[in-house]
Amino acid sequence: MNPQLDLFGDEKTPERRTKMGQSKVAYKQASSILTVTSGFMKDYDYSINPYSGCSFGCTYCYAAFFSRDKEKMDNWGYWVDVKENALTLLKKKRKKPMIGKTLYMSSVTDPYQPIEKELELVRGILEELLEFHQVRLVIQTRSPMVIRDIDLLRQFKVLQVNMTITTDSEIIRKAFEPLCPSNKVRLKAIQEIKEAGIQSCITLTPLLPVDEPRLFAQSLKATGVERFIIQPFHPSKGKFVRGTRDEALQLLEEHNWDNREYQRILQIMQEELPQLGIGQAGFAPI
Repeated sequence: MNPQLDLFGDEKTPERRTKMGQSKVAYKQASSILTVTSGFMKDYDYSINPYSGCSFGCTYCYAAFFSRDKEKMDNWGYWVDVKENALTLLKKKRKKPMIGKTLYMSSVTDPYQPIEKELELVRGILEELLEFHQVRLVIQTRSPMVIRDIDLLRQFKVLQVNMTITTDSEIIRKAFEPLCPSNKVRLKAIQEIKEAGIQSCITLTPLLPVDEPRLFAQSLKATGVERFIIQPFHPSKGKFVRGTRDEALQLLEEHNWDNREYQRILQIMQEELPQLGIGQAGFAPI
């Protein structure tokens, strides 16, 4: 990021954004940037989350439950905390490079949510990892902003970009992911990543109601991506953002979206998609 200069040629101190869309933005000093993984991500060495919270605010996001207080949990999607010292913390690892370690970015936020466009925090982290560590990195996002960093991503020896696409229906997408980029732009972005020679994967996680499963599968394959991961949506276990629960549950009912329907779609996806991983096994480190 090129610094802005004042009239005297000195670097300006940029004004820090405190609002991004519907989300409040705060800046925090994190105690650590690398988290030893457990549970679903236990096969990785570390997860790395440059942000807490997420302005995408998907209605089903399990990450809300990792919030430290009930207010933040209840207002998931309405706040983002920037770990402004994330890069500084990572630089402290230079003395003991993480050669061969597996990293997952990000497990409880989206690294390419809107505030990243201005802060370039993730880009700085990628530069640091690339220059000083030989990690095996998986990046999980639902944002086309990831194409901004193609120049860096293609330099990693072992890296995979996972793009989340949960349905073929924009009606469903808008009900469950109202603040996320459209399916169309996500498909275009992961195709561009793949065409740049970067290992790519599409994650149907969680799978939401689908209108035309075979056509959906064909649109996914048309990107050139060969790896896919799928897992079911659990309405009884999910965290719904305030104001969308009734609409979302109504759509599930209208689409008869239960385990039987999921299994029907799963069978079609298994027939159509090569290298389809299911659940936790699908997310195994590359």
